[in-house]
Amino acid sequence: MSAVMVGLPRRLVTIELDGVEVRVPEGSTLLEAAREQGTGTPTLCYLENLTPVNACRVCVVEVEGQRTLAPACSRPVEDGMVVRTDSERVRLSRRMVLELLASSVDLSLASDEIKGWMDEYGVQPDRYGPPRPPAGPGERDALRPGHHEPPDGWTAATVAQPAKVQDSLYVRDYSKCILCYKCVEACGEDAQNTFAIAVAGRGFDARISTEFNVELPDSACVYCGNCIGVCPTGALIPKSEWDLRQQGEWAPERQHTTETICSFCGVGCSLELTVQDNRIVRADSPLDHSVTQGHLCVKGRFGFQHVQNYPDEPLPGT
Repeated sequence: MSAVMVGLPRRLVTIELDGVEVRVPEGSTLLEAAREQGTGTPTLCYLENLTPVNACRVCVVEVEGQRTLAPACSRPVEDGMVVRTDSERVRLSRRMVLELLASSVDLSLASDEIKGWMDEYGVQPDRYGPPRPPAGPGERDALRPGHHEPPDGWTAATVAQPAKVQDSLYVRDYSKCILCYKCVEACGEDAQNTFAIAVAGRGFDARISTEFNVELPDSACVYCGNCIGVCPTGALIPKSEWDLRQQGEWAPERQHTTETICSFCGVGCSLELTVQDNRIVRADSPLDHSVTQGHLCVKGRFGFQHVQNYPDEPLPGT
């Protein structure tokens, strides 16, 4: 019989969640407590395999006795805490955050879950006016920190800009970036420890950038693609998917997912291959896998072309 390591038992604390008394393990977050009770709490910057950064503020809840709304993804529970996750104040805050994001960012590739939240909270981004014309190539990258152009009062400022297509592996379309910091966390201590990207600039001019704004092939990027795996809005996608979408041939109704094990080495990483018309178009890994926790290396995420190297047919991304 083999020994099995288990963690120390945690004391249970009692909180009131939306009028219901519940007991949850000490050290849990309000988000974990809400999900344990089946309460739907929206999140954008939170992911189970990343450190919470409290960037999006969509998961905020009302804690009795506290002046400000608390981010549920990182606020630990306390014994006797009274929490409301769907009060009018909470709904107003969430609607405002989603409206401001939708008025400035292209959310066309956001998940159905995000679009469902926008409907649930009555988001109306068009009330801020028509969008401002997109920035030219490299224009937002060259903005000076702390310098802000005064608004014209007629249009809504946007992050619209041309996509960065610099190699055959993946595309950075920052017109869809909501600055959730997930890609920065995955590139940093939470997964790859490469630190090739970070947030540059301040305020509305903040954007994801490489060191000294060099092009991605010249940066410290190792092309693991873990930033792709955590992006919630399609700002980072594989070149194979980008090409199909540009050609109008991306067809989810003709796709299925095949689970397999990466064959490049002996680590045993689990793969979820998106297959369309008998061709692999994207490779990911499940977040709850004990080996990968959703992360892969460059071979696991992009090295599937040899499986389908048919004569006289171009490879995805070429």
